[in-house]
Amino acid sequence: MSKRDYYEVLGVPKTATKEEIRKAYRKLSKQYHPDLNKEAGAEEKFKEVTEAFETLSDDSKRANYDQYGHADPNGGFGGFGGFGGGGGDGFGFEDIFSTFFGGGSTRRRDPNAPQKGNDLQYSMTIDFMDAVFGKETEIEVPREEECDTCHGTGAKKGTPVNTCTQCGGSGQISITQNTPLGQMVNRRTCPTCQGTGKIIPEKCGTCHGSGRVTKRKKIKVTIPAGVDDGQRLRVSGQGEAGVNGGPAGDLYIVFRVKQHEKFIREEDDIFLELPITFPQLALGDEIEVPTIYGNVKLKIPAGTQTGTNFRLRGKGVKNVHGHGVGDQHVIVKVVTPKKMTEKQKELLREFASINGNSPDEYSSSLFDKIKRTIKGD
Repeated sequence: MSKRDYYEVLGVPKTATKEEIRKAYRKLSKQYHPDLNKEAGAEEKFKEVTEAFETLSDDSKRANYDQYGHADPNGGFGGFGGFGGGGGDGFGFEDIFSTFFGGGSTRRRDPNAPQKGNDLQYSMTIDFMDAVFGKETEIEVPREEECDTCHGTGAKKGTPVNTCTQCGGSGQISITQNTPLGQMVNRRTCPTCQGTGKIIPEKCGTCHGSGRVTKRKKIKVTIPAGVDDGQRLRVSGQGEAGVNGGPAGDLYIVFRVKQHEKFIREEDDIFLELPITFPQLALGDEIEVPTIYGNVKLKIPAGTQTGTNFRLRGKGVKNVHGHGVGDQHVIVKVVTPKKMTEKQKELLREFASINGNSPDEYSSSLFDKIKRTIKGD
């Protein structure tokens, strides 16, 4: 099945800004996160959304995608084996050059040259507050490392590693084919040594000749303060071990932040919906409000309407890149009592019966009685 267009996956136009792409990803990742959505197919949609975001949020990857789509510009288009040169079946660039101009390049990829190890990706689920303030922690990552028994040779201790006689150690063989355009030289992976250029008569009993084993590696990780859901952390040199003495790859940690029971985060701002009584809104009050830094006092002016947004400056999240601190927004919502005493009902009926007067002319003594009664004083 062909992949869906990344812009379609995120529901944004091709002209979307980074901010629009980020907002779309945040919404969809929360909707399909496996920890929150147990419906069938949610995990697949979550992976699809993440893949689309990781491509479109990177300027270089997005430029390649806009030009080539899902096809790999360095690999191939369709089933023609690519134009990348080197290994694999099919025609490389040198093969086409040889067909039309004769001779061709003698360039080969040395299977014994040092190669960087593969990069790894690790999905890490963290608590809301750990994302806000950061934390030192430890994770365990499965990765391929050099076999300690044979030290990466793949051979049993004390036995030799021979050069493949069929390919001469290059890992590839050349096959000449006659075509209407002339002779075509097609390079293929050597079937004798499987492209390694080596023959191991007696294989290591630990790694069975591969020279590598899978181990679980404990790695200390510093969760950056202010990291947000979907952001990545690169841990240099903690990917898979290199080949033939090459450097290790890198580890990319993708953070998945759990939702908080009270707070909602939007970038570096915190939002809190605070239930409040009608007398508090009508008469005003001073209340304690929870923030990520602890409780603070908030003055509610008399006559405040339900849905009013109070901004607590500097009470949001410190930006992970050091670009200031967000704010906390407190949205007050009136709470209607579900159960009331007869006295409370009587006072509300008295309040409702006052007609023909402006709100400023209402009796403050009546408000005070309602407030005390609802509070149970």
